[in-house]
Amino acid sequence: MNSSSSTSYDSFASNQTSKENEDLGQKKISSGRKNSTFAYRIREHVKLGPKLSETLKGKLSLGSKIIQEGGRRKIFKRIFGMEDDEQLLKASQCYLYTTSGPIAGVLFISTQKIAFCSERPLNFTSSPGDSVRALYKVLIPIGKIKEANESENENKTEQKYIQIVTKDGSEFWFLGFLRYEKALTNLQKAISMATS
Repeated sequence: MNSSSSTSYDSFASNQTSKENEDLGQKKISSGRKNSTFAYRIREHVKLGPKLSETLKGKLSLGSKIIQEGGRRKIFKRIFGMEDDEQLLKASQCYLYTTSGPIAGVLFISTQKIAFCSERPLNFTSSPGDSVRALYKVLIPIGKIKEANESENENKTEQKYIQIVTKDGSEFWFLGFLRYEKALTNLQKAISMATS
């Protein structure tokens, strides 16, 4: 795995019940509540952040970066590089779950890799003990993905997650998607294109 900072499977997944694991890939019928609406997802997305003001500031900063750089494709190409035959299928705002909590950023899904980049630099401690600010990045080549699973919170079925398991056993959990179905569909498309 090539990343400047990365995380692997942690306690988040242990909160998943075996019933949830059995239900992977199956959609549950909602009880008539409109909590799977886009407005609800926006609210849930914002609630995952540490403070409303910080979350909104991060979203505005990300939006201005996208405009300044000429779109998400250009940001993806600058941060992660792109091969000539590679296509960016989807860029989704979401959170990557880590042992320190969720990190807001963008999940990029291309025909050759899955990549996540935090929307703003985070503080890290370097090996000599110095404090360093850097973007949190994860890069997973499509060929290294063993499986990608959809999951949901058993108690709040509107809270949906995507779990990516790599061939070396690392697990990554993405949550808080504004457009979960589109991200999942494009992830499945990228994996099927790579295996065909």
